[in-house]
Amino acid sequence: MVQRGQKYIWAAMLIMVMAVLAACGTNDNAASGNASQTENAAASSTPDGNTPAATDSTGGDEGGTRTVTGEFGDVEIPAHPQRIAGIYVEDYLKALGVTPVVQWYHPSWGKQDYLGLDVPEFDITGSMEALLDQNPDLIILDGGADQAAYENYSKVAPTYRLPEAVLQDSRLMLAAIADALGVPEKAESVLAEYDAKVADGKVKLQQAIGQEKVAVIRLNVADKSFALFGVKNRYTGVIYDQFGLTPVDMAAEMTEYQSIISEEVIPELGADHIIVFPDNGEWDSADNQDALSILDGPLWKNIPAVKNGKIYKMERSHWQSGAITANSMKLDDLLKAIVK
Repeated sequence: MVQRGQKYIWAAMLIMVMAVLAACGTNDNAASGNASQTENAAASSTPDGNTPAATDSTGGDEGGTRTVTGEFGDVEIPAHPQRIAGIYVEDYLKALGVTPVVQWYHPSWGKQDYLGLDVPEFDITGSMEALLDQNPDLIILDGGADQAAYENYSKVAPTYRLPEAVLQDSRLMLAAIADALGVPEKAESVLAEYDAKVADGKVKLQQAIGQEKVAVIRLNVADKSFALFGVKNRYTGVIYDQFGLTPVDMAAEMTEYQSIISEEVIPELGADHIIVFPDNGEWDSADNQDALSILDGPLWKNIPAVKNGKIYKMERSHWQSGAITANSMKLDDLLKAIVK
């Protein structure tokens, strides 16, 4: 009987020890799980208040996404896009050190030749198949795309249409694109260099011509008409509001981007300096040479700018772009033409 009682006592003690060990193991697992959850929560929050980047099912950063707010609402885009199509905005991509997968092209307008991109052309009047073939993982659009176009592009890849509020200022556009790409510091560097160049150039232009009046005219080759660009023009308004040049009165009073004017109006502009470029192609093309002969006509001879040799024939592609690289090139052109 004594031996049997001792056996029961030892068995009871063994059961109690096993229960204690099991409880400790459970508590250790729970503590480990809580610590892991705390670390994950800390990693998913961002001190700058931006929307945190999500990660894919593997947890790798390369597959992560983030949300940006465009003109037509929020869109989820890759956190680290590798193949970017920038329709109308290749200039900004190149300034940020990014080579786009395509360059937009329009049969009537050509493309932005000044960028010198060696990538396939994408005819924006044609099929989306050509863009789909390049397998972009992000598409960025400017104001040239309405909601219907945006939705079509969105079928190809995640698409960020820049907010309307940034489209009038190349600085804001550059910053918005850099933010979408996750490289805001690159925009800051580009803008610092650009602003320093503009500040220096503005002083030199002011010293050279003071308040002499400037007109920017596009020669529409097909019908040999003229478009006077106003101060609000997204392509050339920069020469007034950033470079400090003085517009002719008609351009200063314009609320629209441009106004089609007859040849007879040109002398009435009172321009001391005229900047002119064709709507498409190079000046030495046959069509443009024929259109250029208009500038030798009798109506032009008494214009102050013509009499004084201050009519400047410019390359059309960067003068018909309001992007950051194009604007820098416009300043170079003006300094070369005006500052002696």
